[in-house]
This record gives sequence, structure tokens and C-alpha cells, in this order.
Amino acid sequence: MASATNFFEFKPLDKKGEPYPLTNVKGKVVLVVNTASKCGYTPQFGALESLYKDLHAKHPEDFEILGFPCNQFGSQDPGSNDEIQNFCQLNYGVSFPILGKTNVNGDKAEPVWDWMKGEKPGIMGLKRIKWNFEKFLIGRDGKVKQRWASPTKPEALKAEIEKELNTPSS
Repeated sequence: MASATNFFEFKPLDKKGEPYPLTNVKGKVVLVVNTASKCGYTPQFGALESLYKDLHAKHPEDFEILGFPCNQFGSQDPGSNDEIQNFCQLNYGVSFPILGKTNVNGDKAEPVWDWMKGEKPGIMGLKRIKWNFEKFLIGRDGKVKQRWASPTKPEALKAEIEKELNTPSS
């Protein structure tokens, strides 16, 4: 979908392997994260859940986090979709959607990831994901507003997300 003009045009797969139309979150501010269960950054799940609960309480119809499990970095998410879901819920109480395991780089990358990387390249213009827990902020208009590297803690994103939540829809 190289011709896509916004995030909401894509349909990645959910945990059951069924299309998850991103029109499900159309008009919301969305934080997109590539996740892994066995990574040094895995504890960010807890911080993401806290951020989600806090912002979702204030903006119940306007904010979503979407996790995309990925096994491309050090094979740090080797489990099945069901195992990943169970891990996230049991260990971190994750209540935001965790979609199906996907690739974020390479020939088999999920098209929405190729699109986001093209819209907001990383350091030195690189159009690839460097590691687990990179984060993209999508505005209500479906455009990429921000991108953060793996070490950026979820709590550090709150002000930027709230700024976007307080931006009127066009």
C-alpha cells in the first residue's frame, strides 16, 4: 500500500490471524509500539499499561495503544500469538490491544510499518526499526506525528500525547 495516505488505511493481522482494520481506531490518537516478551525493554509493558490507563481514563474515546509483537530482534518474542497475549496479561496486566506477531523490517514487513518508517524516518533518515519498543504517535488525522527510539520510556511520552489529544480534529 505504497499509495496509502494515512494509518487508518491498513489492515494488519490480529492475534487470531484475521485482518484488524485500523479504521477501528480512526479519529483516535494512537501510540504504536513494536513489542517483545524477552527483551531488556520488556518492562516497558508495565509503563505502557500505566500510560494507557491514565490517558484512557481522561480520553476514553480518543486514545489507543496498539502493540505489534515482533521476533526480528534477537529472537526476543519467539512465542505463539496466544503465548504472547498470555504473557502480556499475566505479567503486566496489559489491557490495550496486542495484535498478531509481525515483521517490522525487510521484504515481509507489515505494510503499515513500511508506511510509518517512510513517513517518519529514524536517525540519519534510516527507514528501518532499530530494535524492540520503538514507538510511533499517530494523530487523529492518521498522520505520523512523532517517533521515539527504544530507550524512550513511555511515561516520557505523556505530554506529547496529551498535546496531540488536545489538538482539535480537522
